[in-house]
Amino acid sequence: MTLSKPDSTFAPLRRALPAILAVCAFLAVWEFYVDLSGIKPSILPSPSRILTQGWLNRQALLDNTWPTLGATLGGFALSLLFAFASSVLMDFIPFMRRALLPLFIVSQTLPLVAIAPLVVLWFGFGLLPKLLLVALVTFFPLLVALLQGYEATDRDIAELLSSMKASRWRIFCLARLPSAMPFFFAGLRIAITYAVVGAIFAEYAGAARGLGIYILNAKNNFRPDLVLAAVVVSALLTLGLFALTLAVQRLVMPWQSPAEKRR
Repeated sequence: MTLSKPDSTFAPLRRALPAILAVCAFLAVWEFYVDLSGIKPSILPSPSRILTQGWLNRQALLDNTWPTLGATLGGFALSLLFAFASSVLMDFIPFMRRALLPLFIVSQTLPLVAIAPLVVLWFGFGLLPKLLLVALVTFFPLLVALLQGYEATDRDIAELLSSMKASRWRIFCLARLPSAMPFFFAGLRIAITYAVVGAIFAEYAGAARGLGIYILNAKNNFRPDLVLAAVVVSALLTLGLFALTLAVQRLVMPWQSPAEKRR
């Protein structure tokens, strides 16, 4: 028992080591290429310059990160509520599934670059259009994951509950919803990676503050180092939210952690 504890402690680090080495190798090649080629920083800044300028402008980056994070979390919460309510409605009423699912599929074919300015035009430059755009980007993976999870319910368990005179809602709570949890968290991890990008793109269309506005201003000032510094912040934000979904999954489903499933 005592020998297995260090192994389990360092197991996540061992799994992440190949990715860490690949990123370090990529950054080293990038740094050497910029130094040896003599390319101008206004065209391709080195990773060291990006980190330096990001640190020097950390307060401005931080001030613009909070609005993006707020829009991301608010829009994602709205997406969760809408996806769950829609999935329950479509599971209980098959006609609603046949009627609504094609519309939801069509909504995902609409280009965000065309929809974002219209949403800002209709709802103004406040928080609401950003929430709606983030929800539009993220709700469909959650919806599909929940619907597939409901269909994966063990038929024997559902028939057993039905033979015990359980109501349809009770069967849903005791059998269909628990069976959908692994699918739901898979969709959650996919959707959360879209949420930050959706919030930043919504800020492009119209906002006073945020990483999207910061990137846009840095681009207009010909500062690719600051653009990439903001991109690094958005990537770290996405990774942090992704890790949060994994932590929530382990709390909700401790018997089915991703690490144990890979073993």
